[in-house]
Amino acid sequence: MLSERRLEVLRAIVQDYVGTEEPVGSKALTERHGLGVSPATVRNDMAALEEEGYIHQPHTSAGRIPTDKGYRLFVDKLAGVKPLTSAERRAIQNFLDGAVDLDDVVGRTVRLLAQLTRQVAVVQYPSLTRSSVRHVELLALAPARIMLVLITDTGRVEQRLIDCPAPVSDTLLADVRARLNARVVGRRFADVPPLVADLPDGFEYDDRPSVSILLATLLETLVEETEERIMLGGAANLTRFNHDFPMTIRPVMEALEEQMVLLKLLGEANDSGMTVRIGHENFHEGLNSTSVVAVGYGSGDEAVAKLGVVGPTRMDYPGTMGAVRAVARYVGQILAES
Repeated sequence: MLSERRLEVLRAIVQDYVGTEEPVGSKALTERHGLGVSPATVRNDMAALEEEGYIHQPHTSAGRIPTDKGYRLFVDKLAGVKPLTSAERRAIQNFLDGAVDLDDVVGRTVRLLAQLTRQVAVVQYPSLTRSSVRHVELLALAPARIMLVLITDTGRVEQRLIDCPAPVSDTLLADVRARLNARVVGRRFADVPPLVADLPDGFEYDDRPSVSILLATLLETLVEETEERIMLGGAANLTRFNHDFPMTIRPVMEALEEQMVLLKLLGEANDSGMTVRIGHENFHEGLNSTSVVAVGYGSGDEAVAKLGVVGPTRMDYPGTMGAVRAVARYVGQILAES
């Protein structure tokens, strides 16, 4: 266990290095921070921190910089989440409130996160498997051709064309729509099949084949393994941090182009808590020089997807964590109200 003073020295080193991009020496620490001890004592503390792997010396006669282990301790013990100013909160709300549909919400969220944090922003679309039914619409395109529109509680819309075995009257279509919505609205996808299993039995014998195919199409839509979608933005921000990547930025950019890598980076969507993975804690070798800050968002207490940012390990963790959490909260409110 590190003493409180050494924790404070580590905190000061992280803050100075993130702010100045320069290795930090003992003299600078004593001048900038009220540590209440001599430079010699700070040097001893830095030597102890280095021996335990929290900081290292990149060049001979240079100051020290944090290691992945040092950043981890900083995030776990020392870094509170920096609250946004009232102006920043208003800006977030005003920017996101103008969204017209789910695609617009996700697109605006990516741009906003990238601007706020000056990192690469990653936003996962709400997953169908974690959604509830908001409404089922049935539209007649021709006497025997119907469009089924499934709208989820997260604003996602799925459409299917259905060719029925016989013409479907407007009266029958309205009846099916009403009975169907009475049973499924507000229900989780997984709960729907048993709720509608006997629905065709309540219709006239000649109408049952058409009702059954409409119902079968709805159930297929509910259980489909729809591809998880990710939107990424602000990749150009990484070019500001070229010196933070030991070899080249190319492996980072290549990793960020892979959809499955991004999904794994964000983690399990139903985990709504804040996740911070630093450097070599990231599973993908190309991302070993980066940190990921991610959090779940949703229209209620349960997360339906995740959003976050990717940047160099030399990151303003308190500020980034505060921005990611605030944006997730506003996106959740928009989904709940839409």
